Amino acid sequence: MSDQALETVSEISALRKLVASRRQQGATIGFVPTMGALHAGHTSLIEAAGADCDFVVVSIYVNPTQFGPDEDFERYPRVLEQDLAKCAAAGANLVWTPDTSIMYPDGYSTDVTVKALSRILEGATRTNHFQGVTTIVTKLLLSCLPDIAYFGAKDFQQQAIIRRMCLDLNIPVEIKTCPIIRDTDGLALSSRNAYLSAEEREAGLSLSRALRLAQEKIAAGETDIAQIKAAMQQLLNATPLLKLDYATIADPTTLEDISTVQSEMVALIAARVGTTRLIDNCQLAPAATEKT
Repeated sequence: MSDQALETVSEISALRKLVASRRQQGATIGFVPTMGALHAGHTSLIEAAGADCDFVVVSIYVNPTQFGPDEDFERYPRVLEQDLAKCAAAGANLVWTPDTSIMYPDGYSTDVTVKALSRILEGATRTNHFQGVTTIVTKLLLSCLPDIAYFGAKDFQQQAIIRRMCLDLNIPVEIKTCPIIRDTDGLALSSRNAYLSAEEREAGLSLSRALRLAQEKIAAGETDIAQIKAAMQQLLNATPLLKLDYATIADPTTLEDISTVQSEMVALIAARVGTTRLIDNCQLAPAATEKT
């Protein structure tokens, strides 16, 4: 990774000029798309990009099309100066900060939709959320054209959808998913955690507890997926201040619910704690069987 000072641009033409210049010098380009309000999860993505690539681009743009009418677009944290400092400390080379007039100019009328994967889990309750995500990520990737783009595993459905989208549309970018970063109490880091009161945060810890319960049952040899899901749901439904949306175990590629143990599985949870929606997940592996 280059040790040059952090640069910032807003126009797509300036972004492309800088990326093209570095590519002509033989640099590999890593890209981390964000909505700002950066935390250690985001900076871990920037650091991962820096470990793999010679030139790291971070985008900061709060995308209006992925927010529902009753969601938090207006109050979503916007702390650009803090974000730029974190980008610099994590080793980013360039921060791209487009505004909505650039990303959705007058007359804009095109959307990108990944059909099946976008209709389940988060997509079942957050109408058009993933259409907003896939549309903006397509535009971000085609504007920057990196070699590798980095996403966090906390938004597991999102990264699965983006992988499918790049495959289907022949977008020549490798999608790399990096591990969830958790606070010391187990809560998965999220910019929206700032909305939680102390009591709500305690309730939110039930998500990681339910995931650990699923891991423990699988590790102990439990093969009844329905029983594991029921145990997760029971724990979550017993938590004050928490309203469960779903707690399920699915195939990590199709995200379809599974009924029997398979070689790769993912447990996924979404719940509302107070007014804040939290999501979490973990991948599951079946218990090893001893050879006789």
